[in-house]
Amino acid sequence: MGHFLTGLNIQLESALKLWQTNPDRAQTFLSEAKRLGSKALQEVRQSVAALRSHPLQHQSLEVAIGSLVQESHQATGILPICDLRLSQSTPLDISTAVYRLIQEALTNICKYAQATQVKIQLEETATDLRLTIQDDGVGFKVEQNTTGFGLQGMRERTLALGGQFLMVSELGKGCQIQAIFPLQAAAFRSSSP
Repeated sequence: MGHFLTGLNIQLESALKLWQTNPDRAQTFLSEAKRLGSKALQEVRQSVAALRSHPLQHQSLEVAIGSLVQESHQATGILPICDLRLSQSTPLDISTAVYRLIQEALTNICKYAQATQVKIQLEETATDLRLTIQDDGVGFKVEQNTTGFGLQGMRERTLALGGQFLMVSELGKGCQIQAIFPLQAAAFRSSSP
């Protein structure tokens, strides 16, 4: 989305500069700006549709994670190792958050990590649900990565459900993401009118 808007802005600036001296060339820039605007609008519509759709498609969390893992395997050639230990039906709000966190993490790993191994662990205890996603990729300096909407969204999803979010990464040593969701708070949200 940002790519399209940046391109659109450049095309419009060029058209404004040439409007008086070379209207035909300015028209070319305006046509490209219109094309980029249409592409950006299409991206927004697809994003909104994806946000509105139920990500689990009425599947269990385990099956939905399995689908994400297979998609990631097809895209990267790396088959994430999964250790899923769930004993009961996970509340829908937590299941959705866990799914989205894994989805975003696998997307980031695919785009940036250059990893050869990915591990996903999901463990339910008496009080909480613990998600750990770890890769052996190139890593990054956490304090310097402040503009990533994906990482910010992961943190916000976790905190919105009363959870804790931790990310540890070092250059050359991969990345580990942990999210802990309290199950008592979820039970309270489910029983509230």
